[in-house]
Amino acid sequence: MSKRIAVFGDKESIYGFAALGLDTYYYDSAQDNAAVFKKLCQSQSYSIIYITEAAAVVLEKEIEKYRSEPSPAIILIPGVSGNTGEGLSAVRLSVEKAVGSDIFND
Repeated sequence: MSKRIAVFGDKESIYGFAALGLDTYYYDSAQDNAAVFKKLCQSQSYSIIYITEAAAVVLEKEIEKYRSEPSPAIILIPGVSGNTGEGLSAVRLSVEKAVGSDIFND
């Protein structure tokens, strides 16, 4: 079974990913975004879920539930509003868990 890649975030930040063949899901203040994100993670259709940093801040508790799972990989990306540093922090934490120490010396 071929697994796909999903992108979750505000429409302005992710609409271009559809042109690359990725499945896009828009963060909408009128819907239950945590339920949409949970459905994406549990569907087992996606091996990677890209999520904008702004959406990740709001869904932090939901994302944390899936951090220790091997799939899907949840990767934070900057949105149109710019880089907040959350993505780099998430990578740093993952590397520190894997290696046992912080190899990113500031």
